[in-house]
Amino acid sequence: MSRVPVTVLTGFLGAGKTTLLRSLLTQADGRRIAVVVNEFGDAGFDGGLVEECAANACAPGDVIELTNGCICCTVADDFIPTMDLLLGRDQPLDAIVIETSGLALPQPLLKAFAWPAVKTRATVDGVVTVVDALALSEGRVTLDEDAVADQRAADDSIDHDDPIEEVFEDQLACADLVVLSKSDLVSSVALADIETRLKAALRPGVNIVRSTGTLAPAVLIGMNAGAEEDMAARAGHHGEDEEHDHDDFDSIVVKPSVALSVDEMRGRISDALGLEGVLRVKGHARVSDKAAPLVVQAVGSRVDLVFGRPDAKQAERLVVIGLKGFDGTAVRRALVE
Repeated sequence: MSRVPVTVLTGFLGAGKTTLLRSLLTQADGRRIAVVVNEFGDAGFDGGLVEECAANACAPGDVIELTNGCICCTVADDFIPTMDLLLGRDQPLDAIVIETSGLALPQPLLKAFAWPAVKTRATVDGVVTVVDALALSEGRVTLDEDAVADQRAADDSIDHDDPIEEVFEDQLACADLVVLSKSDLVSSVALADIETRLKAALRPGVNIVRSTGTLAPAVLIGMNAGAEEDMAARAGHHGEDEEHDHDDFDSIVVKPSVALSVDEMRGRISDALGLEGVLRVKGHARVSDKAAPLVVQAVGSRVDLVFGRPDAKQAERLVVIGLKGFDGTAVRRALVE
């Protein structure tokens, strides 16, 4: 029996993984695709966004959201049982897509495909790493190792690696394809420079494609990489050692008060993002006199707000992710007025 191809969709916080996944599902073209969405923290959000556009590709129960922590740390408890459930479906799947948390290290997940419950039934078709071109152009994530070294040398308080760079390095090390997202928001000159620096950090033969949120399924599925058989070439920052944790990051869930306008909510979220250590805000909020919930996606200086379906029942909750020790009280003060 042939093994089910699995695409691992990884990339740092806010890179655009869910947008790309939604696009893939709307272009399924008759394929039956199951989806596993992993969140960092206790509150799910991306799984709901995926389900909204999964009707053409996914049967009931084929979109599974894991919110017990980064999937790389919960392989035995979450990933293996989930894969066993999906691979045991009566109607065979054409593909599985796993959207990892933005803080997940891909290597432990790939190694899990050697587990007896999985290895004869599934294979890693390819690791797609989504890279935020805007974040790189603004310096929120860097590929410049010399600049990082200079910063550490100039500041005695920096005595360890930047946790953001560690995660980013591991995600690039595992890539079979790099998708440069938000490429329409960056100049052609800056994009060319980013691509040159990315190529220097990637394994030979790993391609880079630009995206504004949509790519043909044939680009993302059908790489036949067998990534789990090639772990030595994908070691990244943490090498062969699976021992790691996410103590450098934290998350809180905030129920924002109802805003009088979209602009007021945008201002609140911008204030929260501007606080030291805050990396990401996402979820749902409410605007006075509007029946539909406001869908919030925010990272860096970018705050995207759109109204969801009027009949949506999502609770007003915002997930805030940041570096360990960020001021949760100040975040709540910004979001709850």
